[in-house]
Amino acid sequence: MKEDYYDILGVSKSASADEIKKAYRKMALKYHPDKNPDNKEAEAMFKKAAEAYEVLSNPEKKSRYDQFGHQAFEGGGFGGGGMNMDDIFSQFGDIFGGAFGGGGFSGFGGGFGGGQRRVKGSNLRIRITLTLEEIANGVEKKLKVKRKVQAEGTTYKTCSTCNGQGQVMRVTNTILGRMQTASTCHTCGGSGQIIDKKPSDADAQGLITKEETVSVKIPAGVVDGMQLKVSGKGNDAPGNGIAGDLLVAIQEEDHPTLKREGDNLHYDMYISLPDAVLGTSKEIDTVTGKVRIKIDSGVQSGKILRLRGKGIPSINGYGKGDLLVHVNVWTPKTLNKEQKEFFENMKNNEHFEPKPDSEEKSFFEKVKDMFS
Repeated sequence: MKEDYYDILGVSKSASADEIKKAYRKMALKYHPDKNPDNKEAEAMFKKAAEAYEVLSNPEKKSRYDQFGHQAFEGGGFGGGGMNMDDIFSQFGDIFGGAFGGGGFSGFGGGFGGGQRRVKGSNLRIRITLTLEEIANGVEKKLKVKRKVQAEGTTYKTCSTCNGQGQVMRVTNTILGRMQTASTCHTCGGSGQIIDKKPSDADAQGLITKEETVSVKIPAGVVDGMQLKVSGKGNDAPGNGIAGDLLVAIQEEDHPTLKREGDNLHYDMYISLPDAVLGTSKEIDTVTGKVRIKIDSGVQSGKILRLRGKGIPSINGYGKGDLLVHVNVWTPKTLNKEQKEFFENMKNNEHFEPKPDSEEKSFFEKVKDMFS
């Protein structure tokens, strides 16, 4: 079972943004690869802490994680998991300050202040529509994506402005003495490389647009508006950069007979007056196929039948919701002479007089039961 992000950083769920940042910096400095060369366990902890911080430092991702847990990250998730060293130093290198020579990182080629960093390509976004059945059972989708990739035959050379460092150093005289500052090289954008040769059909960065088929695993229980991330399937970056990500937004398709409410489903079932009096059985839709349910004689309109476990799986892995069947007795609007005479004769019949007892719940009690 995957470790809780709060436990990894050693903070509580009520921790402030500053407390989360301090906890991450403490862990990152402790397990920094420059401090623990060739130590695989330290490297794993370093990545684990960065993954936790990536989620908990972002208010939207943190909210999603608090609501859905690790299940939300299956199939790519909102932005956790699969981080490499380039991702970490590209996003969080400033956390380390000057603890490692201005933030530079010798072992993996990333870093800030003293060395070349790897530029990350831009993200792509796509929206997919899922049926209620696909959401309930989980599904794997094959998506056609047009992304920019490095053109075959493109070559790069060292940037002459920064000499391949990705940054340029400036020295200025102040009243406190000489101050040295570093800024991203404007010529190469921080990659340390510029185009040497490229095909005629490539753009200024040596990239071409290519259509690819990307497989995305959608976990059961996703909700409308949720966003999953497929790492490395966005646009390529020029030179030795790393590809961006593909962000997949979920859109839920309306079901013809079922209505979703959280993990529960609702079904409106209409039965005739004779069926309500005599009892019957009806076939209804569920997300796993049709099922037949029994309707007892004397059923009252508005009764709710609960089919446990026939709803949507919780994205947190806490079981399944229920299917709530709302019984509606259909009253005929027109009658022939014989039918009208029958009901006229039944007006004073004791069997047709309303006699609610303690077992008959009020409307508000039924609504309360729906959410219990």
